[in-house]
Amino acid sequence: MSGETNRLLGLAREISANPDPRELDVIASTGEQVTIGLLAIALQAEGVKARSYTGAQVSIVTDDAFSKARIKRIDEERIRADLNAGTVVVVAGFQGVDEEGNITTLGRGGSDTSGVALAAALKADECLIYTDVDGVYTTDPRIEPDARRLHTVTFEEMLEMASLGSKVLQIRSVEFAGKYKVPLRVLSSLTDPLMPIEEEAASGTLITFEEDNKMEQAIISGIAFNRDEAKITVTGVPDRPGIAYAILGPVSDANIDVDMIIQNAGMNGMTDFSFTVHRNEYQAALDVLNKQVKAHIKATDIHGDNRICKVSMVGVGMRTHAGIASKMFRTLSEEGINIQMISTSEIKISVVIDEKYMELAVRALHKAFDLDQPS
Repeated sequence: MSGETNRLLGLAREISANPDPRELDVIASTGEQVTIGLLAIALQAEGVKARSYTGAQVSIVTDDAFSKARIKRIDEERIRADLNAGTVVVVAGFQGVDEEGNITTLGRGGSDTSGVALAAALKADECLIYTDVDGVYTTDPRIEPDARRLHTVTFEEMLEMASLGSKVLQIRSVEFAGKYKVPLRVLSSLTDPLMPIEEEAASGTLITFEEDNKMEQAIISGIAFNRDEAKITVTGVPDRPGIAYAILGPVSDANIDVDMIIQNAGMNGMTDFSFTVHRNEYQAALDVLNKQVKAHIKATDIHGDNRICKVSMVGVGMRTHAGIASKMFRTLSEEGINIQMISTSEIKISVVIDEKYMELAVRALHKAFDLDQPS
């Protein structure tokens, strides 16, 4: 069924350039409705009792942010009754309903979030996420052939990697798993079906808590990257209290997520303010700034660049090792790669660079930090 969501949304956009978000969710949710019915029928054909449920039938209650709703609660009684009766329950991922009964979707990758949320609601022993890769790698093997599969990774590291562009798991699924202490394992759906269940369960990557991993952590666990970034700079802004809110408040009100932020103190009481947004929201953010912000704050100019990317190194081992940032910057410098923005936390360092240098940066950093070597 790969590509079905894109096909469905494409039908809507053939009719309107700006379709109603509520109606888009009604359309997008039907793909999962088809697949759960087909899977239930397939199980029944094998002699297995099975029943399918949409998000509304469960019910999975969300907020009303169409196309990127967040789960508020799940009523698991109906599922429990079926499970106790020996029935396999097939629940549609990626969808729910708001308090008014409107169909909502959770955004791309929302099926992982649905699975983890159900596991949390049911207090499941374990949540297995079957995907098209056999675990979490040090970086994308399509970019770096020497990337290694990690046997374990902490929730903290996985959360950073998911937020920084790793496509293995959606960030909200990791948030749910960490918040509700749901053991989470990433496995491949392409595994040999005759592999013993015990062997299969021990494969993949286990996402665990740092305190559960008694071995000393590697300094760097992985390198994540994200092509879907765009940078916006507001120049000649008065350097006064409240200016950041004056710029980002209207952007936030337009439901546009802001990622990295840098403010540079300038001359004569003026400053420049730069931030990144998702590339799909780049034009919308520029429109908001030009229409609602530029004249109000008397900015000199607003310009942007939607051909950038973000490359990030993640590892809980950074907490106890100095010199990681300088080694990263030196490695990029030796490759002639200019850094446009820098953001750090206790366990990650992110840089914004020109999009054309992304693969070179990932390979160079992977080699510099010996991520191709067995842990």
